[in-house]
Amino acid sequence: MLHHASHYAPPGERVILLTGFDPFGGDTLNPSWLIAQALHGQRVGGHRVVAAQLPTVFGRSLYQLEALLEAHRPSMVVCLGQAGGRTALSIERVGININDARIPDNTGAQPIDTPVVPAGPAAYFASLPVKAMLRGVQRAGVPGEVSQTAGTFVCNHVLYGLMHLLATRSGGAAGVRGGFIHVPWLPGQGAPYLPLRDMVRGLYMALWAAVLAHEDIALGAGATH
Repeated sequence: MLHHASHYAPPGERVILLTGFDPFGGDTLNPSWLIAQALHGQRVGGHRVVAAQLPTVFGRSLYQLEALLEAHRPSMVVCLGQAGGRTALSIERVGININDARIPDNTGAQPIDTPVVPAGPAAYFASLPVKAMLRGVQRAGVPGEVSQTAGTFVCNHVLYGLMHLLATRSGGAAGVRGGFIHVPWLPGQGAPYLPLRDMVRGLYMALWAAVLAHEDIALGAGATH
């Protein structure tokens, strides 16, 4: 079952698909989904944000993401995920073609050293303007960073899988930009943490930066391995 908003964007309106995950690893909430929910319905530079929840499950998360791409035909996709221990909104630069889970996913699966996509390229760069988005986060007064690793759990699985879908899907995926942002814990989950209102503000400004900047000067969209 897809967990998505109760309404779709009006016909002809451009969509930013913003996803978060359900809780995992014993947590009762996941800040990535709370942020996505808070931004659902916001308008950003002629786009409407549509929030959807992905399961913290290898394989199934990508099936649901592909269905969301088909349903919403977004012009941009930003996936969010929790990364306990990080101190800032971490804009991921690259997803790698490996699953190597240190803990089980929400179905108990724990793949070790398996590919996200058999015979796929070693890695995909995000096609979002990561440095411009970083500047947007920092202008909002929120800690931000560009990250060179999305890990090897379901977050990386989704980042790599998203970029592979955008690179290989025909028709509506052409020109769609995508990427991933890790978010810290909330207060009460552990330390370090960031308040939800700060993360929502930072992500909102990151989305504005992504809409206004078509690509970073140093790294254009669509690079692979």
